[in-house]
Amino acid sequence: MAELAVDVARLREEIQSKYREVVDQPDATFHFHTGLNATERAGYRDEWIEGLPKQSIASFAGVANPFHWGLPERDEHVVDVGSGAGLDSLIAARAVGPGGAVVGVDMTPQMLERARSGAAEAGIAVDFREGLAEALPVESGWADVVISNGVLNLVPDKLGAYREIFRVLKPGGRIQIADICVDRPVPEGAMNDIDLWTG
Repeated sequence: MAELAVDVARLREEIQSKYREVVDQPDATFHFHTGLNATERAGYRDEWIEGLPKQSIASFAGVANPFHWGLPERDEHVVDVGSGAGLDSLIAARAVGPGGAVVGVDMTPQMLERARSGAAEAGIAVDFREGLAEALPVESGWADVVISNGVLNLVPDKLGAYREIFRVLKPGGRIQIADICVDRPVPEGAMNDIDLWTG
């Protein structure tokens, strides 16, 4: 991977600032869809989100549907990379049931707080941990499934993030990623522009 001139620490600060806004002002206008509007656009089924806390839905900022390929199965272990307000983690936790386990990883403290309070309100057990996609705080070979929704496009070291995903997966495990992709090389000037990274 070519060395990026972008300041990674500043990039992370800008991303955290943007997602703090999503927690503090979920009804504000962003360059991405949020809340119930975002779940509808992504094709989430009503039964997946029925009964989940309004705050978890309101601060949802995913770009697509990682469950398009199916929900996790009963008793499976799931890691949600960039879990945000926790909606996908809560959906996964209901799917795996009490015999399974879900770990949500996010780098924004306010998103983690929103996710934890939503899980507590719903009475659903999810272990939300602070961390980076490039250094997941999850033991090797733990997960049957890794999900992610609109996060890897924000990670400067994508190869590092994918190495971590494969590290935490069990042999034969599954990856269900929903994200923004481009089919042409991104110009160097754009790669190094923090404003374009954060929208």
